[in-house]
Amino acid sequence: MRICTRLLAVAAGLLAVNVALAQAPAGSTGQCKDGTYTTAPSKKGACRGHKGVQTWLAAAAAPAAAPAPMAMKSTPAAAPAPMAAAPAKASRQSTSSMQQAAGGGAGMVWVNTSSKVYHCPGTKYYGKTKEGKYMSEADAKASGAHADHGTACNK
Repeated sequence: MRICTRLLAVAAGLLAVNVALAQAPAGSTGQCKDGTYTTAPSKKGACRGHKGVQTWLAAAAAPAAAPAPMAMKSTPAAAPAPMAAAPAKASRQSTSSMQQAAGGGAGMVWVNTSSKVYHCPGTKYYGKTKEGKYMSEADAKASGAHADHGTACNK
């Protein structure tokens, strides 16, 4: 009786893992506790800001990427239907990897319209915040924006 119970528990666990893998979007390496998926290469910090990692799929997903020879011989009717990928929440990008917004130039600052902070050309956040626009430093000050860390561009 104990052996049957243990076998049922193992089968239920394997079924749960297969269901989780079948629903994960392509390229996902883990599922966060808030239901979103991650494509982070390592488990450490993968679901930061998403309540932590619920299920790590990377070890299980790697072998699935290369189909076994037997899987290639299966009939088309036996092949699983492709699943629609669940929309993933946008992850934060580091500002160094973000592309600078088009525009700008000599005498122009980047104004973060949500924080009312302006950034000078050549600085970390110049043209790289989510919401913003280019304008002259004088126009930025007139609109109520202040310089990043209190340092004006034109001294």
